[in-house]
Amino acid sequence: MTTYFKPLTEPAGQASTAQSSRLAPGSRAGHRSNRGPVRHRLELTAVLLGTAVLYIWGLGASGWANAFYSAAAQAGSQDWTAWFFGSSDAANSITVDKPPAALWITGLSVRMFGLSSWSVLVPQALMGVATAWIMYLAIRRAALPATDNLRLAHRAGLLAAAVLALTPVATLMFRFNNPDALLVLLMTAAGYAVLRSIQDRKLRWLILAGVFLGFGFLAKQLQVLLVVPGFGLAYLVCAYPRPGRRVLHLLAAGGAMVASAGWWIAAVELVPADLRPYIGGSQNNSILELTFGYNGLGRLNGDETGSVGGGGNGWGTPGLLRMFGTEFGGQIAWLIPSALILGGALLWLGRRAPRTDVVRASVIVWGSWLLVTGLVFSYMQGIIHPYYSVALAPGIAGLVGLGGVLLWQRRSRLPVALLLGASLVAAGFTAFALLGQAPAFLPWLRWVVVLGAVVLAAAVVVTGRLRQVWVTRTTAGLAVAVALAAPLAYSVATAATPHTGAIVSAGPATAGFGPGFGRNTSAQGIRRPGTQQGTGQAPGGQGFGGGGTNGGGFAGGGQGAAMGGLLGATTPSSDLVSALKADADNYTWAAAVVGSNNAAGYQLAAGLPVMAVGGFNGTDPSPTLAQFQQLVADGKIHYFIGGRLMQGNGGSDASSEIAAWVAANYQATTIGGTTVYDLGG
Repeated sequence: MTTYFKPLTEPAGQASTAQSSRLAPGSRAGHRSNRGPVRHRLELTAVLLGTAVLYIWGLGASGWANAFYSAAAQAGSQDWTAWFFGSSDAANSITVDKPPAALWITGLSVRMFGLSSWSVLVPQALMGVATAWIMYLAIRRAALPATDNLRLAHRAGLLAAAVLALTPVATLMFRFNNPDALLVLLMTAAGYAVLRSIQDRKLRWLILAGVFLGFGFLAKQLQVLLVVPGFGLAYLVCAYPRPGRRVLHLLAAGGAMVASAGWWIAAVELVPADLRPYIGGSQNNSILELTFGYNGLGRLNGDETGSVGGGGNGWGTPGLLRMFGTEFGGQIAWLIPSALILGGALLWLGRRAPRTDVVRASVIVWGSWLLVTGLVFSYMQGIIHPYYSVALAPGIAGLVGLGGVLLWQRRSRLPVALLLGASLVAAGFTAFALLGQAPAFLPWLRWVVVLGAVVLAAAVVVTGRLRQVWVTRTTAGLAVAVALAAPLAYSVATAATPHTGAIVSAGPATAGFGPGFGRNTSAQGIRRPGTQQGTGQAPGGQGFGGGGTNGGGFAGGGQGAAMGGLLGATTPSSDLVSALKADADNYTWAAAVVGSNNAAGYQLAAGLPVMAVGGFNGTDPSPTLAQFQQLVADGKIHYFIGGRLMQGNGGSDASSEIAAWVAANYQATTIGGTTVYDLGG
């Protein structure tokens, strides 16, 4: 029986037979090898430069992007303690509700280059370019022994890199300053390291994968664990050592993962609470509570104390097809069906390959990544945003890049040609459906893509046995163009649109998401008539929720942050900025305000610490009323700024108590249209 995928069976450090034959003097492959690698490097450089242009061009239009994290980067550039813990302000009142790994990078960038949109956002774009490069390396290494063809292996890597780069949500998040960019980079690097360990028989690569995953935990906590089962399964099934040694190796890699994340967790837990900032997002000032509660099990079951609602309460409806709905479909779903077809085909065609076959290992790594993460996202009951789906992009890219090229090489077999054609048709009809969710966006494109996919799928089947170079190259090029046309259009639309606020989406505007959220969002994640874009201020200062109950909102008056205070930063007037700067040296915090995004807007404008009372949602007990009263008595807070926040889901009432105490004991004044209370006067 034919073995479809030839494994790399030589010991580590020795060239494969395929590699040796290609480089043999006088051989046809040998003649090509002299110019091939140079051409390949040029092509790879072109793909990566194109990715860089897509991700960097016009970044400044997004301003502070997610001001919540930009303010924390600013704080980290001003104070090393704030940098280490991920504080929202340089005076270390409270941290962001994630570990600080992503902020370490942007904080250092701001420290070196000064505070600007570019110093905050360019590192994210460079992470995207690095992720595409690692994707190329991983797929090229897997395809080389399977194709016995350096050119085809190179093409597989390029295709995978292009699929990743042109995924609309990847374009969005690598132009944005959420932790997802670093998370995806580290998970992709870990996937590469696992496959390198299997292929090279080197334990050090598996240990390095554990290190990458540990630092991924420090980017976005438990989400990184979604890829771990597949990585472990791939090593258990496909690695060379005996079963017992494979288990020991995985335990060693697990130890590396725990160590690379645990040192920071231990530091936070061991440092006395009065010597570090409060852990934002927790109710008990505990990083472990944040990990397993608000950012852990709460995301799965919806029991997130202090949040603003879970699945079915403003964050979409859980279900198997969630990734294809109006909220997520245009972000990520374009090639999911194709990836599943290609991955399944690779497993079937390589079913009789040796256990250590690197293609099988690759399919397990990228396929389990897509399936496990996709199913968890589809059924989780807690807070989930469309941009989370960027975590699926490497899994899709790996299966499409490897599967597309390997099946193309074997298309002379009718079953293989049919599977390849089916994957192309699936891409066409998926694009047709997703483009239909935004009917005003290039309405002709959906018909071009679906008809082109059907015609080219037929061409793949009909011409599978032809050997004319121009026919095969033309068919292959058109097939790739048709498959990527719609995601490319969405990615270009994404890059051409500024994105700011806490909730952003890729592509053109479509049906709303949750409580008024749509795509191509303005500063507060919402486009609403009568709202000044980019300010985060609602007309007349009217907010959502409020009422001073359940820890969520509080009455203030004037032009406050409104919904923008929850999901986007305010843009204060020049008069208010001047007031915050006046006598700033006499205070630890220039002002205090409920909600982290409220605080971020004032802090970024003034360049001074602003206390985020209650953390992101205003529902954290930081500070308590007694603590706040003591800080005011000690002369540490200059102003308290009024506004409203959306009502939270349980949590502490401390922010409401503080707001009520301030209103009852201090005279309200208006500066630049915003209600403030002078606590130092």
